[in-house]
Amino acid sequence: MARVLSCIQPTGQVHLGNYLGALRNWVSGQHAGDVFHGIVDLHALTVTETPGVLGENTLDLAAMLFAVGLDPDVATIFVQSHVPEHTQLGWIMECTVSFGELSRMTQFKDKSAKKEADFVSAGLFTYPAL
Repeated sequence: MARVLSCIQPTGQVHLGNYLGALRNWVSGQHAGDVFHGIVDLHALTVTETPGVLGENTLDLAAMLFAVGLDPDVATIFVQSHVPEHTQLGWIMECTVSFGELSRMTQFKDKSAKKEADFVSAGLFTYPAL
């Protein structure tokens, strides 16, 4: 039986591109095996700036996942910050990955180059380890 993990960040409204690119596949594939879909709110901390918005976006995204047809009786749907083992494993990975490996990650290079402000968080740098 196949095991599938797919996740999405709650950084804004779900749009047609999200649906066509990912969500419709999530719905059609939810019966294909051991399927897990996550709302990765901890990953979104590197881009969310307004307090309270992340929690609201997380609830809105969960509602949207159910609205497009994901069935919690068939697939596991979880919020990243509600699974303490995720941050525990993330810490272990951060302690075992090298600075060189993280510095080669394209996410950090791309996003830190685009920041308008002078502030680039360490969370953005360690993002791949989470």
